[in-house]
Amino acid sequence: MLYAIIATDVADSLEKRVAARPAHIERLQLLKEQGRVVLAGPHPAVDSNDPGAAGFTGSLIVAEFDSLNAAQAWADTDPYIAAGVYANVVVKPFKQVLP
Repeated sequence: MLYAIIATDVADSLEKRVAARPAHIERLQLLKEQGRVVLAGPHPAVDSNDPGAAGFTGSLIVAEFDSLNAAQAWADTDPYIAAGVYANVVVKPFKQVLP
């Protein structure tokens, strides 16, 4: 089943994001190679694909996991959590309708 992982950043997270990004992307790449990622990306803090110093306000990942518990366990071990990037993370079942 698909699950949405919806994360909200702490204030002024950009420096922490930059430092932890390689490890964060490496984990996502493993899910992608397994064919489990539907989409993943950050929420820019301003109306731009390149927010510069404004940074990001959070992230959204939609991916396939065996269960809600498995999705939550995966989300709980994200490098962004260990680095203090995320203030909170919500994991919910997701039903894809389109495309």
